[in-house]
Amino acid sequence: MQRRRFLHVLQDNEMERKRFPGLTKEAFVADTDQKALDSLKKIPLLPTVVQKFYEHGFDRWIYCWNMAMSVRCSPTQYKTIYEINRECCAILDMPEPEIYLTGNPFPNAFAGGVERPYIVLRSSIIDTLNDEELFHLIGHELGHIKSGHILYFSVATVLIPIMELIARRTFGLGDAAQVALYAAFFEWMRQAEISADRAGLLCAQDFQLSARSNLMLTSGPNRLAHESSVEAFQDQARMYQDMDFFDSIGKLLISLNYSLWASHPMPVHRTQELEKWFLHGGYERILKGNYIREQVG
Repeated sequence: MQRRRFLHVLQDNEMERKRFPGLTKEAFVADTDQKALDSLKKIPLLPTVVQKFYEHGFDRWIYCWNMAMSVRCSPTQYKTIYEINRECCAILDMPEPEIYLTGNPFPNAFAGGVERPYIVLRSSIIDTLNDEELFHLIGHELGHIKSGHILYFSVATVLIPIMELIARRTFGLGDAAQVALYAAFFEWMRQAEISADRAGLLCAQDFQLSARSNLMLTSGPNRLAHESSVEAFQDQARMYQDMDFFDSIGKLLISLNYSLWASHPMPVHRTQELEKWFLHGGYERILKGNYIREQVG
């Protein structure tokens, strides 16, 4: 029996997912995400960078490039992806962004578009995750959109390389400010992933599904995927977190070398952060309707 089970008609899915009317980003955004964003906004160089992003029309250029290079999903084009996206938007109570599929052998997905939000799934991620696991993945990307992450993601992706070129022309006079901006950007980007994983869980509505999605993203597509174990992966994440003093020194060195310039947290770390939120009742409170809602009127 194959691991993959296709949802030809989403309404026939055996799991009926709960929706969260009026859900706000404050209901699931991690405190570390908000704190890192507040620190990023205090960097004096940021307003200039954001202004240049809009002045040069980078958002429109990236949107057009994506449309030219990807296939847009619809009721008549990759319907399964379209329907999962639509259901996840209903769960999170948010407008539907465009969703695309593009050919790429490295499994991943991303959200973009400040003015016209969209999600792009790579073809290899469709081969890596089953349909139910795609609820977590697509919910994760929707979480980035709903949380307002896209502007700063786009700025970091497009303008930081340009700033590096400018620094070379000014003989490095802006280096100190740029290093501070880089570090703040990457710290916030890592914390933003924690918030987005929570949105993914809200859409998957099964912690094992969400944990398995992270496991499959970490191991990648392989013919032995049926031998994977979510429980073992969670044990690995806890073991990493609870290492003794001497091992912790190694973790610190890894953090200094890897995490400073990494846009995503380590897979075992983000898996445990999601487990903590789940076990400490954050997910359960929202499931029971106890969350911050949009103010009406």
